[in-house]
Amino acid sequence: MAPPIPHVMSGTVSSDVECRFTETGLAVCRFRVTATPSHWDAAAQTWRDSAPIPYICTAWRDLARNATESLTPGVTVLITGRITEIRDNSIYLSVDDLGVSLRQRIAYTETSLPSPAAAAPVAAHPTPQPAAPSAPRATTRQPGNPPAWWDKQRSSGWSEPAASAADGSPLHVVR
Repeated sequence: MAPPIPHVMSGTVSSDVECRFTETGLAVCRFRVTATPSHWDAAAQTWRDSAPIPYICTAWRDLARNATESLTPGVTVLITGRITEIRDNSIYLSVDDLGVSLRQRIAYTETSLPSPAAAAPVAAHPTPQPAAPSAPRATTRQPGNPPAWWDKQRSSGWSEPAASAADGSPLHVVR
C-alpha cells in the first residue's frame, strides 16, 4: 500500500485547542479548522467563496504543546498533514507541521520578540550641543584607548577607509 499523500491546507482555527496526555505522558491536542476555498467566477469577473470545509486536526508531542500555547480561535493557519478519515461531514487530519499565516498578522518568535524598550514612550530627541574641545589623547597606546588613527578619522567625518586589512584590502566603516 502506498504511503498517504501529504495534504496542505489553509484555514481559520474555529475552536479552542484541547490538549491531553496519554498514560505514557505523550501530549496530544485536537482543534477545529474551517477552510473556505474560493474560486474564480468568470461570468461575474470576481472571486467567490465556496462552501466551508470543516477539519478536525490532531497533533502530537512537541507540536501539540506548541499548538496549545500558540493557537486561538480566529487565527489563520497553514497545515501540512495526512487525511486519516472523512466522517460526519468533516475531514480528520493528522498534523505533521503547522504555522501561523502572516497574511493578516505579525508573528513573533521567542528570538524575534521586540525588547521591552520598544514599548517605551518615544521622547523628542535632545537638541545637539556643540562638541567641547577635547584634550589630545596620549600618544602611547594603552588597553581601552582607541588607536591613533581613530581620532583623525572621527574628526574627518569618516570619509575615507579607516584602515587596511592584513591582505591589503581597504576596511570601510559602515555608519
